Amino acid sequence: MALSWNEIKIRAVSFSKEWENETSEDAEAKSFWDGFFNVFGVPRKRVASFEQAVKKLGNKDGYIDLLWKGVILVEHKSRGKDLDRAYKQALDYFPGLKDAELPKYILVSDFARFRLYDLEADTRIDFALKDLHKQVKQFGFIAGYQSHTYKEQDAVNIKAAQIMGSLHDRLLEVGYSGHALEVYLVRLLFCLFADDTSIFQKNQFIEYLEQNTKEDGSDLAQHIAALFQVLNTPPEKRFKNLDEQLASFEYINGGLFEENLPLASFDGAMRQLILDCSALDWGKISPAIFGSLFQSIMDKNARRNLGAHYTSETNILKLIKPLFLDDLRAEFEKIKTNRNLLVEFHKKLARLTFLDPACGCGNFLVITYRELRLLEIDVLRVLYNGDQKMLDVSTAVWLDVDQFYGIEIEEWPARIAEVAMWLMDHQLNMLISEEFGNYYARLPLKKSAHIVHGNALQVTWESVVKKEQLSFIIGNPPFLGKTYQSKDQKADLALVFHGIKSGGLLDFVAAWYIKAARFIQGSNVVCAFVSTNSITQGEQVAVLWTEMLHRYGVKIFFAHRTFKWSNEASGKAAVHCVIIGFANFDIPKKTLFEYIDIGGTPLAISASNINPYLVDAVDVLLDSRTKPICNVPVMVNGSKPTDGGNLLLSNDEKKVLLDVEPNAEKWIKPFVGADEFINKIPRWCLWLLDANPQELRSSPLVSKRVQAVREMRLKSTDAQTLKDASTPTLFQKIRQPLSQYLLVPSVSSEARSYIPIGYMSPETIVSNLVYSVPDASLYHFGVLTSTMHMAWVRAVCGRLESRYRYSNSIVYNNYPWPKNISEKHEKQVSDAAQAVLDARAAFPESSLADLYDPLAMPPVLVKAHQALDKAVDACYAKQSFTTDAQRVAFLFALYQEITSLLPVISSKPKRSKKVDVSEQKSSDID
Repeated sequence: MALSWNEIKIRAVSFSKEWENETSEDAEAKSFWDGFFNVFGVPRKRVASFEQAVKKLGNKDGYIDLLWKGVILVEHKSRGKDLDRAYKQALDYFPGLKDAELPKYILVSDFARFRLYDLEADTRIDFALKDLHKQVKQFGFIAGYQSHTYKEQDAVNIKAAQIMGSLHDRLLEVGYSGHALEVYLVRLLFCLFADDTSIFQKNQFIEYLEQNTKEDGSDLAQHIAALFQVLNTPPEKRFKNLDEQLASFEYINGGLFEENLPLASFDGAMRQLILDCSALDWGKISPAIFGSLFQSIMDKNARRNLGAHYTSETNILKLIKPLFLDDLRAEFEKIKTNRNLLVEFHKKLARLTFLDPACGCGNFLVITYRELRLLEIDVLRVLYNGDQKMLDVSTAVWLDVDQFYGIEIEEWPARIAEVAMWLMDHQLNMLISEEFGNYYARLPLKKSAHIVHGNALQVTWESVVKKEQLSFIIGNPPFLGKTYQSKDQKADLALVFHGIKSGGLLDFVAAWYIKAARFIQGSNVVCAFVSTNSITQGEQVAVLWTEMLHRYGVKIFFAHRTFKWSNEASGKAAVHCVIIGFANFDIPKKTLFEYIDIGGTPLAISASNINPYLVDAVDVLLDSRTKPICNVPVMVNGSKPTDGGNLLLSNDEKKVLLDVEPNAEKWIKPFVGADEFINKIPRWCLWLLDANPQELRSSPLVSKRVQAVREMRLKSTDAQTLKDASTPTLFQKIRQPLSQYLLVPSVSSEARSYIPIGYMSPETIVSNLVYSVPDASLYHFGVLTSTMHMAWVRAVCGRLESRYRYSNSIVYNNYPWPKNISEKHEKQVSDAAQAVLDARAAFPESSLADLYDPLAMPPVLVKAHQALDKAVDACYAKQSFTTDAQRVAFLFALYQEITSLLPVISSKPKRSKKVDVSEQKSSDID
């Protein structure tokens, strides 16, 4: 058992007194260092050796004064000698050491002075012998204590995962697989971690393997099996004649080593991999992140992108801080001067329980536990006012891992989650030991996190934890759009979404929202999930949140609007997410976290109500509509070729075609989609609507393209496409305006203040990647290109990553246009709209992408838009709008007012079997 810091300090004072007058390196150096290690309660003979022979550069022989392999190298000199020279001499030994032997620290001394170099942190500390008692915490690595900083992923974690991944692959190659392999690796991970964090004596595990197994690895499996058995056996039940080295291992318990596994099989290279693992400082690997890293061990493809599924601590804190941690911290600050209230607060912490129903390797649970334990340490620090003698750590620490519950569909991460919780518990116990001077470790393990290996969408959550016991539901359930869901996942969704109209539109993550909402009925449980932002945008909102709000009475407490959920690993994955905190009851104080830069830090904004679009506005849900709610022109999706590219032409393809068949020019029309329109890219199409069959047959190149369309459609599995193979000269869906129209791109960059829209001639064929508004007036153009409309777009449109995905059915048809507009206001908007067009026309060589680039936007265009914004705002209200939040709140209220007067409509448009060119029906992109 490790000594307390008080005991170490007392020994350090005695050691300094004993050696204060020694001068001779040769005479007493060995006794000096034996005594030095004894200060920390560590027998030098067990960990380090004197005069270690080593080959220096140039193949010269050298002898290290003292070496603890993989930990510390000591170079000792007589009193008054040059310590800089001693340090250089220590470095000269490095070329002759194996990787696993390289030290993390160098200590040089001349009896009277010490200089400690931390090679990984690149720090140096100098102090006199008489001050050793003041510096003992610098040598926590000797005493079994570790200082921990919680960082995002770093090189140590990556290296550890790579080595363990190689070991996994070799075991798999020799036939050791499945459940046994998963459990075996978890146990090895625990032992490696235990070696560096005082669960075991320093390097006890690796030295046992190194000293007792053959280099060819042939007997390694037997020795590891023997060790596993010992770790699962209480000391009083172990064999009396057990090898002394084995008998010295702690009893671990906790079920980790309980199961009898088949013997593995190793060779020399595999043995070396385990020894290489020992060269890493496992004490610096945070349990909060190693779970996800080692999940990648089981998958070679995942390992190529290490950390792609790792959830960073920063992002986890974005969820748990507003959910409960900020409130607990505030409460602690308020009551910390009242001892009675502080004791009750401590009891409250020990009663909190958490469920992560998609826990993976336990990242959320581990970080949550860590933060609560750190708060508990603050409580103990105040309660005992730094008086270590008053504190019995074994009874003062009340929080434990059994307050945490999880559900995980895969066994490997489920087992990792359990171990990660134990390891985090041990790290925090060591922190408490350091803080209060009494060594504290919960060994043998008696409690564990309750991690259920099962499918969270099939498991009854009540069977995992009773909701009466539960405080919070947290986590990061999987994101999968309907296109990417497997057959089994769709079956799971059908089970959860049974009876929910259009449930098939929803992302996979929505199932956790529905299950949570059902589970928490009649309780005080508060939930928060990380989710894909799609459930707060576009057509999914009404489907999901009709259930959440109206059937289950859910209220949103806090929300992070769209941000990039990423991590610090190389090849890191980034997705566009939201965080939503909700419960089955309401609270007056709500918070929205708004991101000016979706990769940056959010601004916290108080909100009176947070609706499903994550804006401070009334709870309204936008139906997918076939017609506008206001009296404005219909917006139509463009024409869809479904041609395999054969009816479309680039500039070069057009030139080649006309060089051979100049008569085809009458069939070639400008063709414009979102990219072509915004970036001024010329593109063309064969528009053969009225083509003369005789002329067509006399144009071999055009006929060849038409034939290719027919063949492409005949290969389709879609019934309508097969049918349309009979008319290969035509676009599959024709919705071309017959008069001038306003073009609105379906996808546009979120970096722009305005979606670029503009007028087009009916001679330009509009693709299904844009929308058209035939016969739109300047007034209509002005409103649609205003900040008011853009505020609505940002709030309700769907997104492709973070780019705007405009739609007629959700965005345009639901947009509340100004009521009872006067001729004066309409003219002001029209005039301002014309000024915007005129400002654009002043730069004929520039594309709309150029003109609306935030950095390159011409001042004249900026001023024109500002005038237009002012004119549009005046159509809505006399008071000025200063923020998007004000505009959106106003528009939602206006929407509610307008739609309350409308008849109930069907959310699904009726589709005719054949679309005529003259029909101008609204439709989503398809």
